[in-house]
Amino acid sequence: MTALVIAPVLLFAQPTLTRIAEFPVPEAGQGVAVDARHFYAIDNTTIAKYDKTTGTLVKRRVQETGGPLIHLDGAMVRDGKIYAAHSNYPQWPMTSSLEIWDAATLEHVGTRSFGINWGSLTWVDFHNGSWWMVFANYDQPYGPNRTPYGHKLNTQLIKFTPEFQMLEAWSLPHSILDKFGVMSNSGGSWGPDGFLYLTGHDLGELYRMRLPAAGSVLELVTTLPMGVRGQGIAWDRSHAGVIYGVVRATPEERVAGVPNKVVAFRLAP
Repeated sequence: MTALVIAPVLLFAQPTLTRIAEFPVPEAGQGVAVDARHFYAIDNTTIAKYDKTTGTLVKRRVQETGGPLIHLDGAMVRDGKIYAAHSNYPQWPMTSSLEIWDAATLEHVGTRSFGINWGSLTWVDFHNGSWWMVFANYDQPYGPNRTPYGHKLNTQLIKFTPEFQMLEAWSLPHSILDKFGVMSNSGGSWGPDGFLYLTGHDLGELYRMRLPAAGSVLELVTTLPMGVRGQGIAWDRSHAGVIYGVVRATPEERVAGVPNKVVAFRLAP
């Protein structure tokens, strides 16, 4: 009789996110950036600086009426400067720029225009010596003819040199585009594990992605439930494994006095 040999089954635990902090933050409408001591809540034309430990407002910068800013989005902090994605969403034709502030004073110190090229810039990050940005397009109907605002299939991740010269570009897989409905990718940040993490516009999900070995489409590795409602995210590079996001209050919640929130999570592998 031949003995039946059963190979052992290797089980790998699914990574999980645990909420470790939550702060009521009125300005947390579009995204968040974070450094060693502060987080920075981003709304369309506003940046607000908060103490990470206490959630106390430190400084707030609001554009005056009629200024050039229209739609700030995802942001990150590098070398004492805040870099925030900006577009003219939902105007047409789409234009995009990268706007820069001094993190200490919140003074606007620079801009980099991308003009009419790839879509609406929704987030920015710096990773492995390069800039990474997503230019989103949407299936959301727009204008008197109610045509899609760029078609979400045209959304792409672009890699730039430190001097903002385009190097490579990738599209997003249908596995997450289909979840975005008429919207698109709103947030992104490279994690400490070497994966790229993305969020949509509305769903409380975090998508762990990687660059493909061949071809031009990002690969979805896994989907993690996350207690946000899409929008911008940012890894805290002063605390490994901690990621920040926002919870934008619904219209009904705003009527009831529920504020927007900045939330922080710890990723357990």
